[in-house]
Amino acid sequence: MSGLKRLKKIKVLAMDVDGVMTDGRIVYDGDGKELKFFDVRDGYGIARIRKAGLKTAVISARGCRAVKARTDDLKIDKVYLGVSPKVTAYGDMLEKFHVKDDEVCFIGDDLPDFEILSRVGFAVAVSNAAPELKGVAHYVTRCHGGRGAVREVVEKILKAQGKWTIK
Repeated sequence: MSGLKRLKKIKVLAMDVDGVMTDGRIVYDGDGKELKFFDVRDGYGIARIRKAGLKTAVISARGCRAVKARTDDLKIDKVYLGVSPKVTAYGDMLEKFHVKDDEVCFIGDDLPDFEILSRVGFAVAVSNAAPELKGVAHYVTRCHGGRGAVREVVEKILKAQGKWTIK
C-alpha cells in the first residue's frame, strides 16, 4: 500500500516521549528534579492535528512531572506513562479510541517501540532512531526527535488528508 493511502486512513497519532517529543536527554536539576526540553513546533503540530479531529496519544516506558505537564498542556487525549511493554498500552488505546492498527500512526525512536511500529498503519522512526526501527518504518523523518520530527509527521498526515491549511 502506498504511503499516501496509509496516511489517508490515519485517525490517531501516537508517539513515544523520550527521543521523539524530546531529544532523548535526561537532565536533572540541583534538587534531582528531571527536566525535559520540548520543541514548540511539535506542540503546535499536535494542536493542529487535534483541531483537525484526529486523536492523540503518548505511550512511554518512563514518566515524570515534566512529561505530565506537557501532555496536559497539549491536551493529549490518552497518556500512558511508565508502561512496559508498550504494546499492552497500545492495545488499550485501540480499544478506547475504537480504531484498528491501520488507522494509527506511531512515532518511535528505540527498541521498546519496535513491536508497535511493526503493527501500525503508518510507522515512523525519527531520523536519529535505532537502525532496527528504520528497517520497519514506512517513513523516517528528516528532523531529529525533539527537534521538529512530530511536526513533520503531522504535516504529512494533514496534507495527505486535505486538512492542512495556513490558517
